[in-house]
Amino acid sequence: MTATQSNLAGLSRFIFRAPSWYTSVAFALLLAAVAGVGAFERPETSVVWRGVLFVGRDAWEGVFFIGIPTVVAGLATAWVDRLVGGKLTPNRSSLLALVCEVVIVAFLAVGGLAAYLTPLSQRFVFDVLVVALASVFAVRLLVIMAVSRSSLPVAAVPASIQTVVAAVLLFVYSGTLRLLEVGGPLLDTFLMPYLARPEEAPPELSAISPDHFLVLGLTCALYAAAVWTFLYVVDRPWRNTLGVSVLDFLQGFIGHVAEGSRELEDFFEQLGEEAVVPVTVLAFRTPDGDEKARWVLPMIHPGPMGEIGGGNLPVRVAAATDGLAFPPHATAGHDFNLVTEREVDTVLEAVDRAHERLTYSPEASESVRTTAGEASILGQAFDDDALLVSTFAPGFADDVDYAVGLSTAAEARTEGLDDVLLADAHNSNNGLEGPDLGHVTPGSTRSFDMIQAARRAAERLAVAPRGDLSAGVAWERTEWTPQEGIGPLGIRAMVTDVDADGDGGAQTTAYVLVDGNNMEPGLRGHLIDAVVDAVDADEAEVMTTDTHIVNTVEADNQVGAAIDRDELTDVVVDVATRAVADVDPVEAGMATEHAEVTVFGNDRTESLASHANAAVSMGGALAAAVILASLAISMLLFFVTGA
Repeated sequence: MTATQSNLAGLSRFIFRAPSWYTSVAFALLLAAVAGVGAFERPETSVVWRGVLFVGRDAWEGVFFIGIPTVVAGLATAWVDRLVGGKLTPNRSSLLALVCEVVIVAFLAVGGLAAYLTPLSQRFVFDVLVVALASVFAVRLLVIMAVSRSSLPVAAVPASIQTVVAAVLLFVYSGTLRLLEVGGPLLDTFLMPYLARPEEAPPELSAISPDHFLVLGLTCALYAAAVWTFLYVVDRPWRNTLGVSVLDFLQGFIGHVAEGSRELEDFFEQLGEEAVVPVTVLAFRTPDGDEKARWVLPMIHPGPMGEIGGGNLPVRVAAATDGLAFPPHATAGHDFNLVTEREVDTVLEAVDRAHERLTYSPEASESVRTTAGEASILGQAFDDDALLVSTFAPGFADDVDYAVGLSTAAEARTEGLDDVLLADAHNSNNGLEGPDLGHVTPGSTRSFDMIQAARRAAERLAVAPRGDLSAGVAWERTEWTPQEGIGPLGIRAMVTDVDADGDGGAQTTAYVLVDGNNMEPGLRGHLIDAVVDAVDADEAEVMTTDTHIVNTVEADNQVGAAIDRDELTDVVVDVATRAVADVDPVEAGMATEHAEVTVFGNDRTESLASHANAAVSMGGALAAAVILASLAISMLLFFVTGA
């Protein structure tokens, strides 16, 4: 992951799930009641019993004038939006209405405080309310255009509901119709009691004049033009260089963060390109034919975040495996994110094909560890195939580039090995800091270190004596959650015993896999020392799956950042100990198939990250400029109209 991509990954801090529509509505009514007490409080509240009465009435008036527009907008916006071809759901609609109510209350609080501390009159508060209602319209228009991909005139219909309902209530209960001096006997007799009811409203509403509604209409039109201008300016670079709209990205992102929808995958699919990726399977079975463990390594990256694309790949692999699944991290970066979860099915089909071609052997070598520069590789041969686990610990590293991984595996095969399962241990990083975040790229010193270490391991494994293989496995789901950096696969361990020399002294190698995304500095070494001491292992390595389920909260939610190191160590040691107790003779087999999948593609991730980061940084400044300009023109409208 590059620094630019890390900034994009940082958007995951905004991810949340929209509450149910009735939760949003209930909270909106409560907020409106509290706001009503503050806005319509009467001097009689100094008398206790009268205070209770009037506080109740104040709360009701808040619910009526602030809450009802929110409720109507929350319930009706999704229906109206879908009627005109949109995609807004009731949960999103209610949450949007609630957010807009908060905006209105905030405006009124500021306006009321200003009127209280200065000679400004109650009329000023309603001037502020006009701006608030227009701002709410602008916010709703922006969101609906992004979510539903509707044109401005079409999106304006559902976007205007909250503002229109509030304006209608203010129009009726302020008695504005009587000030207009329109109508005749029919209107006065039959309609006026319903269209003008100032006697039923708080006296403060008498400060509202017809000019307020004129300015509200003009301000809404102004803000609609501002929204269109903002979206056009931000969207232009995306269309020119990526051929997609920023609204497509916003639609997908909002859908994902609000309700966990798959709309973001539709956007990624527009950017993706076809790729052929190796899928390697290493399986262990008992002499009776029962599968004990299966290592599965497709050369893709389990991202980009949450369960979008291949983010949930480790869980999918585990669910499709008979034995205990070990899906370590492959040598691939974010360019090899799957664009949709549907692509995982293609990968699993390749896993099945590879599994069907397995030829098992009871012979294996003892494990070896080789180093070159910063790179360290733990390798073990199973017949003529090999498992290689690479790490740069105690140094800091993130993803290994796809080309580096292919070159490293190819270098290992030139030394006489057949298939090679090359896993990136992904077990030591210092977070999203620095210019390159430890990304191992082609041509870098680290890439050559890794290739050299793999060649040395392959040289030793190709000629190493073979012995009977025994293995044991165990796993613990743990009580930790993705928010704490541990995914649903928990902690898994496999222990191998091989007596290649025939002297009765078997070498023990422990492999520990944690369902997380990288590890805090120093944790890997601490865990290895604990495992080696606890199970008397000769070699050990600790890996992470790089699952991006844990990145729905933070972009760098690494193992060990949110949980106690000693508690984690106890669980790891317990799992490894149980794996030792499970050791039995086994046979191993390895095979590789290829899968044609759609991934983000070379440099597309970087381009997307650059555009998204630019949209966030420059968009914020542009939005501030548009808002300030719109407010300035709004003030001019108030001055010109005399509102």
